[in-house]
Amino acid sequence: MGHRPASQTAGQEAAGHGAEAHAHGGHGAVGHVAPLRALIGTGAALLVLTWLTVAVTRVDLGELNIFVALGVATVKAGLVMLFFMHLRWDRPFNAIVCIGSIAFVALMIAFTILDTAEYQDTINPGDAKAVRETIESLGN
Repeated sequence: MGHRPASQTAGQEAAGHGAEAHAHGGHGAVGHVAPLRALIGTGAALLVLTWLTVAVTRVDLGELNIFVALGVATVKAGLVMLFFMHLRWDRPFNAIVCIGSIAFVALMIAFTILDTAEYQDTINPGDAKAVRETIESLGN
């Protein structure tokens, strides 16, 4: 065994984390470097999906427009997380946390959509006069 600095513990020496690791904040190596081809492909896919989002706004799909827009946004968010945030090459636990967060947001949106359907008959049309009259009648 060689001489270790006073600031280095036996556990750090056994794990291969010497004084050099402390000089770099505990991270001796660079994280994953994504291939340039994957980044360019992801960027191109995001541009195509952005174009698709804009194109869908010009087509009347009725109530499906919002679902198509949310679907495209979800795919775009997934691409960003997988490739730009390096989740594809990260530990599985981080992917589970990310997927759980997305599932929670989707659940909250679903409950919100279900709840708004309950109040459709009480929504006034966009007529400012009718809205003003309704507000005044509630105040009296």
